[in-house]
Formats: sequence, C-alpha cells, structure tokens
Amino acid sequence: MQRATLFTSLLATTLSTAFRSVPQISYARNRIATATTLSMIDKPYGAWESPITSKAITAGSVRLGGVHYSNGNVYWLEGRPQEGGRNVLCKYAPEDPNKNERNGVDVSPKESNVRTRVHEYGGGATVMRGKRIFYSEFTTQRLCRLLDDGSSQPITPEGDRFRFADGVLSSNGKVMYCVREDHENPDPKNVVNEVVAVNLVDGSMKILATGNDFYSHPRVASNGKKLAYITWNHPNMPWDSTELRVTDVYSAASNKSCDHKLIAGEDGDTSVIQPTYQGGRLYYMSDQSGYYNIYRAGMKKSILPMSVDFGGSSPGWALGQQGLCFMTGKDGRLVAQYSKDGSSVLLTANVSGGDSSATDIKEYSGEKDGLPMMFGGTIAGENNDLYFIGGSPSTPSSIYKWNIESKGTATVLACSSSVAFPDDVISVPKQVEFPTTLGSAFGYYYAPKNGKYHCTTESAPPLLVKAHGGPTSCTGASFNAVIQYWTSRGYAVFDVDYGGSTGYGRDYRRRLRKSWGIVDIDDVCNGAKYLVKEGLADGDRLCIDGGSAGGYTTLGALAFRDVFKAGTSLYGIGDLTALAGDTHKFESRYLDGLVGLYPEEEELYKERSPIESVDTLSCPILLLQGAEDKVVPPNQAEMMHAALLKKGIPTCLKMYEGEQHGFRKAENIEDALDSELAFYGKVFGIKDIPGAIELKIDNM
Repeated sequence: MQRATLFTSLLATTLSTAFRSVPQISYARNRIATATTLSMIDKPYGAWESPITSKAITAGSVRLGGVHYSNGNVYWLEGRPQEGGRNVLCKYAPEDPNKNERNGVDVSPKESNVRTRVHEYGGGATVMRGKRIFYSEFTTQRLCRLLDDGSSQPITPEGDRFRFADGVLSSNGKVMYCVREDHENPDPKNVVNEVVAVNLVDGSMKILATGNDFYSHPRVASNGKKLAYITWNHPNMPWDSTELRVTDVYSAASNKSCDHKLIAGEDGDTSVIQPTYQGGRLYYMSDQSGYYNIYRAGMKKSILPMSVDFGGSSPGWALGQQGLCFMTGKDGRLVAQYSKDGSSVLLTANVSGGDSSATDIKEYSGEKDGLPMMFGGTIAGENNDLYFIGGSPSTPSSIYKWNIESKGTATVLACSSSVAFPDDVISVPKQVEFPTTLGSAFGYYYAPKNGKYHCTTESAPPLLVKAHGGPTSCTGASFNAVIQYWTSRGYAVFDVDYGGSTGYGRDYRRRLRKSWGIVDIDDVCNGAKYLVKEGLADGDRLCIDGGSAGGYTTLGALAFRDVFKAGTSLYGIGDLTALAGDTHKFESRYLDGLVGLYPEEEELYKERSPIESVDTLSCPILLLQGAEDKVVPPNQAEMMHAALLKKGIPTCLKMYEGEQHGFRKAENIEDALDSELAFYGKVFGIKDIPGAIELKIDNM
C-alpha cells in the first residue's frame, strides 16, 4: 500500500527548539523583514495566488530513478506524466543535438514503457552490462533486448503469464538471473515467484530457486558459480523476516530453497536485505542489531556497527534497491549512505581485511564536501566517480556526479524539473519531534510562504497534515512541488513520519505491529494538536490527506478521532475486511502483522475499518481513486462514497480512468490537486481562491 508519487522523495532538513535548532534572527534582519512586510498584500490564508500551479508542476517535471553506469555511460529512467506516465530509459549525452532538457537522449523505443509489475510495485526493470541492455516492457511484461538501431527485440515467450524483475547478467552477457512471477493462475494465492536463469539467446528458462512465497535480489558471484538471493514467506513482509540463501548455479542438487545454504535470517525474526558480491565475498544488510547495518557472510557481527539504517528510505517496497556499492579498480572501497539529522552522509570504508571489521572509515556530507543535502541510490563509475539522485528542500531531485578523490561541488547531470519557482514562494521545512502515545514521533513542518502575501486578520494558518503510504515507509524533506503548491497559497503543511515509519531503527518501525489504525492515527492527531498548541496552526481548520495506506490513516483519523475538519483519501482503504480478501499477492497477508489474523480476528478488522464507523463521521471527505488499481481496488472508494452519501455527509468521489495505484497522467495529477484545493476552500469558507476549479460536492 505504498503510495506511488510523481516526485522522487528523499530525506532532508533539521531544526528548532521545538524543532531542533532554529537559526538566530538578528535585529537588522527583523528590520528588513518589517520593511518587506509593508509592501506585501494582506490576504487571508488559503487565498494567496501562487505561480506553483498544477500545470506548472506536471509540465516541467519528470520522475527520475533507476540510475545505471555501463560501458562509460550514465543511464536513468524518466517517468513522464505528459506522456501518460510512461517510463523512458535515457542516456546522458550533453553533446547530442537531440538531447532533451535534462541532457539525455531516449534509449528505449518510442511508445515503450520500461516498467515491471512484479509485486505490482516493480523496480529493477532494466539490466545492463557493457553494451548489452535489457528491460521489461510494461504492456506485455516480456523481457526485451535493446538493439543498435533503437528498436527492441522480445526475448521471453508471448502472453501475459510471466513478469520479470531485479536481474543481473552473467559475465558473458548470455544469461540473466532474475525474479520471475508466474501468473498462469492470476488468483493472488496461486501466483508463483521464483528465481530463474533466462537464456538470452533463445528465451528458455531454468528455475534456480523455488518453493517459497517471495524472492528478490538474485546476485551472482564474480566466478559465475554461486548465486545469492533473498527469500521470505507469508505472512512476513521483507522488512519483517527474510532469509539470505546461496545456491550453486550449475551443480545444485535441488532448486528448492529449503535445500540451499542459509547465510543469514535463521532466527525467523530478522530482516536481511540487499546482498551483493565483491571480490568473492558476499555482503548484505541485516536489522539484527536494531538497525540496518552491513555484514559480510561468515561474520556474526556487523563490519560497520552503527546506530543508523543503511537500507534506504523505504527498503523492501521496490525490487532492485541497493544501498551499498564498491568502488571500481584495485581499491574496491565500500560505499554506502545513511541519514543523520535530516541530511545524507556518504560513508566509505576499507573492507578488504578478510575476517576483520571495516577500517579507514571516512564520512562526507553537505556543502563542506560539495554534496547535496539528501541523496541515495549511489552507484560507482570509473576514475573514482560516484553517481546518485539527490536534492534539498529548495532543489528538485537531480542526478549528480561526484568524485571521491577531487571532491569539489557535485555536478548536476540531469534535473527532474525545468520549471524554476521564485525563492520567496519556497517553504523550507523544519523537522519536528513531538510527544505522542508511545513516546515521540517525527514530521516536517512547512510554514506558509509567499513573498507577495501575508495575513494579519487570522492568528494562524489552516494546516494540511500528510500521512505517507506504506505504512512501512517514510516521508522526506527534499523538494516537493506538491507541498509547495499548498504553502505558497497560505496553508501550513505537516508531513508526518508516524510510528511504523522507516529510517528510525527497527523498534520504531515495529510500532505498527498489530497496531495499524491506532498508533498511526494517534501520531497524526497528536502532531496536529501539538502544532496548534505551538501557535503554528488553526485548530478550527485542520485537514488531512494521504494515499493508499495513508488514505486509511486519513479515513481512520476522521472516523475515530475528533481533530480534523476535513480530509482527502487518495486510493485509500475504508474496509479492511474487503482488502484482506481482495489485493495482490505481495500484500495479501500484510494485514496479519498490522492488524491480526483473518478471518480469525474479523471483528478486530471491522472495529478498525472506517466504513464500519460512518456513524462517528461528521466532516466532509474527498475520495480520489484510480479505476484500474489492483493494490487498493476501486470498490474501496465506491463503498466509502455510498456510505457517506447515505449518512448525508458532504463528499465527492472522482474516479480516474486508466490510472492504477498512484496517478501518473498529467491531467489526472492536475485535477486531483486542484480538486483538493477547491474542496478545502468550500469546507473552510475561503473565498476568492485564485484559479480555483468548480467542484460539485454531494450533500453540501
């Protein structure tokens, strides 16, 4: 139930007394601010005109991801909302006359869509080695080879039975080891996941690992003889409990995972992720210490014991994630990154010492080392070059190149947005730690900001609280144009990392065990109340939105608490019992750990389902849904809408054709955002909203 978003989200900022360290403001600066205020327009919060329109957001922005370095070239994927949300493989070519505004040229064929549907969330859709490039075609889910003339050649059989992801190539480039998902029987309980070897000459396949419910990260040793992979079974999710196993590529007596050598995860309560081989040794991450630390096979203790997570912002949701890499050449230093006080830290270490821990550990971060505030997905190139996606609260996500020896300022190769907004409409967030039921929780507070406006007639702004998807995921503070859309209009925004979020260690992540619909709701409500108490939000104009699992938290907060006055659920969950029997395989047993066993604990499911508590609902709700969503089916929104209509609660349902889990088409992204603005405007009685669209709200 991870929300699919348009913009890459990376962690970022810090600050405050209430917020970890607010910079001191000098008297001279106060005088300047006062003089500036005199020239500003005094207008109510929520009615400010902004250059950050929905069309400006989609017109000049793409989603960047999937960075590769191969044969001296840098490649990446672009998700293009103006082209129906399709993913395009691009190559960095700043001297090419046909380059786009991001200094790239399209490599994948026109009209192709480079995206896999394994686990529905995909990831790991491209594989390359030298000049050989392969990808999963979304429309057919077949593996394809890119040809020199720019066309592609399908490799795997026709039909929609198989899906492929997270592959690596053999040293001769003739075999791909990857995850295969078999939909011969499409019922989720009958879908089969395995690790296979695909012959890239004739398309034939050999099963190398089978028998368990899920597989990820097949990685082959440099000698080509050993294959490591991650595997797990229902009801676990990859952040709950997994195993790292190794098999022989050519001489294994069995392809059953239970017969393969178990490397890590033997206790059944440890998450092992992201294995990779280097110099004949196998490395991986494990949360056995309470944090995702880095280990070498054969050693019981971490080679880099630290109280930080190296796994990335949302480990386990997408295939192909890799939070560590190694420099090329003789040095072979390990490279990884983690987040500290809202900023990314790049770490390098010498791990060539056999059975010893890492040595010569060095850390780099921020402006002093020429790095962006936040970054991730680091890969190694040649000549000590590193490549990664990064950004800051005021800088759109971009692909950077940075040399670990010469250092200097990281070079931007490609930027996700070609639209520049004035600095005086960009709100920089502050990280807030606030008291809640289980101790403390965290979030990022964005104050209203627009250089042309201020408000003296209202003591505090309306507040939009955002609940991220997952729920085992996290938010971040890198540039997010959607949040700036709100703050530049006079809304405050609070983006909450409620209990259960990643990036704060295993104990924090596990707060949601059997407690989804309790802990998360407590935290978003307590966060909003804390900001009201601090004078940063108007308690009579609190609203909340969220996508997918965040939509459930939104509906739950509206149904079970009396804090918010309105809310928007984007492809959210209203009926847990319906979801338990009607979702895809990857998450079909997710609720076992979040809520309880089903159907044995059906009453608990009903107790926590917002649709079962319509009688306690009294505030307006906007429902936004993709018509082709396989993760949270459209009937969830339809049932919720019908129940609200019956009770007479103001509501509106918008069903977007051609959309799945998360909106990818420009026109739908725009309409969803503008509809939410119009919705709150009517609910809060905000008049004369510049550019507001007409919105019909039932029962109002």
